[in-house]
Amino acid sequence: MASRPVRIANVSGYLGDRYTAVDEAMAGDPVDVLMGDYLAEITLAALAAAAGRGGPGYVAYALDQLTPHLPEIARRGVRVVTNAGGFDPAGMAQELRDRIAAAGLSLRVAHVAGDGVFDRLADFHADGHGLEHLDTGAPLKDWGFAPITANAYLGGFGIAAALAAGADVVVTGRVTDASLTAGPAAWWQGWGPDDVDALAGAVTAGHVIECGAHATGGNFSGFRSVPGMLRPGFPIAEVAADGSSVITKHARDGGTVTVDTVTAQLLYEIQGPRYLNPDVTVHLDTVRLSQEGPDRVAIGPVTGSPPPPTAKVAVFAPSATRSPRCCSAPLPTSRARWSCCATSCARRWRATSTLWRSPRSVSRRSTRRPSGRRPSRSG
Repeated sequence: MASRPVRIANVSGYLGDRYTAVDEAMAGDPVDVLMGDYLAEITLAALAAAAGRGGPGYVAYALDQLTPHLPEIARRGVRVVTNAGGFDPAGMAQELRDRIAAAGLSLRVAHVAGDGVFDRLADFHADGHGLEHLDTGAPLKDWGFAPITANAYLGGFGIAAALAAGADVVVTGRVTDASLTAGPAAWWQGWGPDDVDALAGAVTAGHVIECGAHATGGNFSGFRSVPGMLRPGFPIAEVAADGSSVITKHARDGGTVTVDTVTAQLLYEIQGPRYLNPDVTVHLDTVRLSQEGPDRVAIGPVTGSPPPPTAKVAVFAPSATRSPRCCSAPLPTSRARWSCCATSCARRWRATSTLWRSPRSVSRRSTRRPSGRRPSRSG
């Protein structure tokens, strides 16, 4: 068992998050693990469509974010865990190995497979599993569309096993967002599947940091009081041996970490007081938060129980529907929200345009031109 908490730094909360996130983390406070979350349901659908057109089934620009920092990652011994592998974690892992070899480094790359269950849908149906819709309860056979892919949400122990086997970088497909934190924490602290309370604490910490700057003010209704709100920093989780944690951020970056900002993210995208994950069921009504210091919020030990006997599966099919993109700005702060959003987007657009259009900027940040089109937010 490790003698200190593991420090896990988020470097992406969604496809299209700030491109400079890895730069910022490497220039920030010391950490043990870089964790990048790129997948949402709509992201998987977009990757499926891209793969069907002959494109990569993974998030290609994540490679460009990492490549300039591979020598320093190797020097520091920092581990990297990301779900940017999407539908092809093996393909992304091999591309990363090629870049590592080209740089003359010896970093070891592993990928986690097993989430793709499209070929097993008929077997599931024959075995009596209806794959009922989580909202309507209707079975998959009554959907009316022909699926093209299906992915189960895996837990964190595949990540933990890869790290324990000596991997420096672990690329996954569809794991739960919190598994990207729980897996490294289980490896670092030596937990097993029966350590449900510790796992519940790690999943809680992972849920808080999985969406990037949400935890540092980006998902907070009191955003006008957040310093550096136009460019909030990315969060860090320090996960201890008992699963308790401290949520913080890089000292040099904007944003803030308070009980309020952490609470706002804690309540984001949950089913209720029992938070179901592949490795553990988290009893969120046992979570206790306290302000430990400036930009440091402690999450006390959390109660867990065994995971559910089933897994969530995301199934995708072409349809005639469209997925609109909208940005809500509820009263009474809607005008201030729009102003903040517009200013932030304008600044980011200028910075991103410079990165993608200036050969000089690209050569400083990457050994290759970023792949594909400029990423857009997808969840």
